Amino acid sequence: REAQVLRRMRELNEGPLTDEKISRIYREVMSACLALEEPLKIAYLGPEGTFTQMATQEQFGDSVVGIPLVTVDDVFREVTSENCNYGVVPVENSSEGVISHTLDNFLSSNLRICGEVEIRVHHHLMTSSGSDSEIKRIYSHQQTLGQCRRWLNGHYPNVPQLTATSNAEAARRIAEEPDAAAIAGEIAADIYDLKIISRQIEDEHDNTTRFIVVGRDEVGPSGNDKTSIVVYTHNQPGALYKLLEPFHRHGVSLTSIETRPSRTGMWSYVFFIDFEGHHSDELIQTVLGEIDKDALEVKMLGSYPRALT
Repeated sequence: REAQVLRRMRELNEGPLTDEKISRIYREVMSACLALEEPLKIAYLGPEGTFTQMATQEQFGDSVVGIPLVTVDDVFREVTSENCNYGVVPVENSSEGVISHTLDNFLSSNLRICGEVEIRVHHHLMTSSGSDSEIKRIYSHQQTLGQCRRWLNGHYPNVPQLTATSNAEAARRIAEEPDAAAIAGEIAADIYDLKIISRQIEDEHDNTTRFIVVGRDEVGPSGNDKTSIVVYTHNQPGALYKLLEPFHRHGVSLTSIETRPSRTGMWSYVFFIDFEGHHSDELIQTVLGEIDKDALEVKMLGSYPRALT
């Protein structure tokens, strides 16, 4: 772990010392100090080598105990049962949209959102040998192959593209296949000792995935916060207008709104809403009070610091 911390500190020391880098340095120091007592256990959507593991390290540093799990349901269960302190799961991708299964877990869970992390998704082509002269097949997740389609068609038009359950699984597989390549993140290359031969081969270079940290406790205001709620409304004309109008009237900026089936009746829906501010702010309390008058139920998912970008 000491070596991991030192490596991360060296990486952060490259280039200008920005506010974001200073925050990450403090995070690594705090993570290492906490590990001297009892390391935090962080459940995340696995396997090892995924962008979710990268988001976990970004949020908590390298000195925590990361526990990769198979499904989002598993992550919620392990945190709820107090086997893990926190969980990290993906919730939204800038090109693919919201990850509905993550949202649906909040309908039956009392966990809170304690933080968010945004990771710029960069896909790299890697091999075990470091050479591209003998590539006979390329492995990756189906979604990743789609996100790199133009680049692959231009550089390897005749090489078969084979799907894997995850990018990390693709990387693990080619570690034993010298004539194959994988498309995955840099963290997978580190874990499986692979050589990156082409970097950032994704067709859209601004592709970003948002992850959320789930836990059992509330988070105090930081001065730059977001709040997430679930609202159950009456199934009647004007319900959505009554829900959104207080935000507009009080000048509270919405950052996301999603609709999901409520599971309580046919054609009944709930709204997942993210907006700027902390739920303890006087203005936010006023808005939530007005919404509560017209809604069937307002469920607080949590207020938390906005992701560093």
